[in-house]
Parts: sequence; C-alpha cells; structure tokens
Amino acid sequence: ERARITTPRVPRSPSTATRSSPPQRVTAHRSPPAYEMLSASLKPPPSLPAISPSSRAPALPAASFPSLLPSRGRVRLSAAASEGATVSQEDAASVSAAFEEARLAQFAADWKAVRADKDQGKILTLPVLRSNTGGLILKYNSMQGFVPNPLLSPAHWCKDPKRPIQDVTKDLVGSSVSVKVVEANEAEKKLVFSEKDASWSMYSSQVKIGGIYDGIVGSVFHYGAFVHLRFPDGKYHLTGLVHISEVSWDLVQDVQDFLTEGDIVKVIVVNVDAEKSRIGLSIRQLEEDPLLETLDKIIPLEPDLSPDAETASSPPEIELLPGLDGICNELLQEDGITDVRFGRQALEKRVVSQDLELWLSSVPAKDNQYKLLARAGRQVQEVYLTTSLDQEGVKKAVQRVLGRVP
Repeated sequence: ERARITTPRVPRSPSTATRSSPPQRVTAHRSPPAYEMLSASLKPPPSLPAISPSSRAPALPAASFPSLLPSRGRVRLSAAASEGATVSQEDAASVSAAFEEARLAQFAADWKAVRADKDQGKILTLPVLRSNTGGLILKYNSMQGFVPNPLLSPAHWCKDPKRPIQDVTKDLVGSSVSVKVVEANEAEKKLVFSEKDASWSMYSSQVKIGGIYDGIVGSVFHYGAFVHLRFPDGKYHLTGLVHISEVSWDLVQDVQDFLTEGDIVKVIVVNVDAEKSRIGLSIRQLEEDPLLETLDKIIPLEPDLSPDAETASSPPEIELLPGLDGICNELLQEDGITDVRFGRQALEKRVVSQDLELWLSSVPAKDNQYKLLARAGRQVQEVYLTTSLDQEGVKKAVQRVLGRVP
C-alpha cells in the first residue's frame, strides 16, 4: 500500500513570476513489516548449477606448489622430493669425502717423496707454472713449490744484465728448470727449490784453483762483489765472490768505487769450498804487483842487503813494522821453516792497508827461499823465508801464524 502525501500550496507573493509552478508531489514507500524481513533472511540461497567431474580442472601434484615459507633459509619441498634431495646430498657428500681422502693421501705421498729427494740431493726437472715478483712457482706432482729469485741460476740474468729479473722470470713460464729441494716443511706447507744448488752439483767439478774465467759482476756489497763465471758452453752457471782485499792492489774502502753491477771482468779462482759451495775469486792477482816494481825503483837490491850476505837484516836505523817481529818468531816455530830474514823496506805512493798484512810474493822460490811482503799504511817490508816447504805449504804456515798472533 502507498500513502499519498500532498504538500500545502504556498501563497505567491506579488514579486514572483506570473506563471505559477505546478504543485510538487512526493511519494514514499512504506517499509515492509518486520516479519517479512525475517522470513527473507531465513530463506536458503539460490542453488548453484552442479559441475560434472569431467569439467573439473585436473588436480596438480602437491610437489608442484612448494610452500613459500622458507625452512632455515632453504625452500621446503614435498616429502617425496625432499627424500630424493636428501639421497642426492648424501651421495654428493660421500663422493666429496672420498675425493678429499684421496687428495690427502696423495699429498702425504708427495711430501714423503719430496723429503726423500731432498735427503738424496736429487736433481729434479720441473715445469714452471707461473712467476711473480719474488721468483718462480714450480709443479711437483700434486703440489707446488717456490724458487726465490736469489736461488735462480745466473745463466738467466746474464743473457741481458740490464733487464729486470721479473721480466726474465716471466719468459721462463711454460719451460722446465733443473732444481734441488732445499726445504720441505709439511707442517708449514713450505716447499722451496734451488736452481743454484743444482748448477753447483753439475758444474762445480770443472772449477779448479788457478782457473781463469771471464765474468759479469752481479751484486756489489761492502765486503766484496759477486761475479758470475762464464763456462765453455757460453753460459754463466756458477757465481764466486771477489773479496774486497782481492779487488785491487790499491786501498779499497768502497767496492763500488771499483766495480759496478754488469761490469765484465776477468778473474782467477783462488779458493773452492765444496762443503759450503763457495768459490773465492781474485781480480788483482791477474795484475802485476806494483809493489815489486816500487821496491826495485826506490831501493835497488844492494849487496849488503842481499839475503845471501852475512848480515841480511835491516839496518839499525830502519824501524820494523809494528808486530812483524813477533810474526817472524812464530814462523820459526813452524815445521819446515829454518830461517827468517828481513830484506828491503820502502814507502809506497799510495796507502795499501792501514793494518799489517802479510803476502806471499808471486816471485818463484830460489834456493828454497820465498819472499813475503809485509805491508801497513805506505810502508812495505821484505821478509825472506828459508824452508823445505812448497809454495802451498808456506801459505798454510803463514795462515796458521796469523791465526795465532793477535
């Protein structure tokens, strides 16, 4: 039912439009009774059309939709997939453990082998894997070892002495070098090789005292200079030391004033120490001793100063070098030396040595007499030895005496 409501007519004022507006009618709907609202809410909803099984979407396996909630940082799979992954991980872990066990066993065997090579002094030929600023990395079975630059053979550097050693080592990558093991420390994982030691084993037997070699000056220090020796094959296999006392007949206070790295020199071998793998060299012994010429020019040999004269000692006004008298007395205590006499004395133009030095002259012995030259400052004194010893025996006797006399 509808209720009709009519609004009352509003009187028009004189100022309004001449045409009056039609009356407005408002209608309102009456709300349904409460029992109708209640019965509507209790009615069942309209039924949906039934869906046949054939029209349904095929069901996907549960594993196709892994949970998006992570489990300890990993995606959680279904039970079947998780079981398969666990088996695969166990297989991978087993293979990894077997590989690691085999690797450690190989390392242990290689450490044992390299220690045996070191004890036997075996020369190894190993490939060069790479180089760095400090030296070469070599391959030894499953391990890698190191050759520091100072332990490389001088043959590499002497090809071009002006070239940096780092550039030289780069050219060795991919080649093989002969080395010996100098350190095999399994606890510290340290494996060190030396090419110099291998070169010594192969070439040192060719080096004899008195041998003369062309050489290239390597490192120069305050105590002397190292010289690389050129062998008949044209390569510089070994290195020797020219002590500061063997650089020149002049007084040498700084070796760098006489020798520079890369200089080409001629040297003579004066000592070979097989136990310490050292070679002693001399430059000055290939030069004429200026002392002999000085003595002959300044003080000619006079009859009354000859060793054959009845009195061959120095005249009373000539003062002996300090300490020389005690050395001569000790020389008389050596077996094979029967007489010690003083000869000529002279002053040189240059200082040879501040300390007293005793040298065996290169002049050949005559009538079992050898000449010693005592030098200190500019002063030089001849000393004649009468002995049954040969030149090497006299040299050793003098060395023993100098070791006893302070």
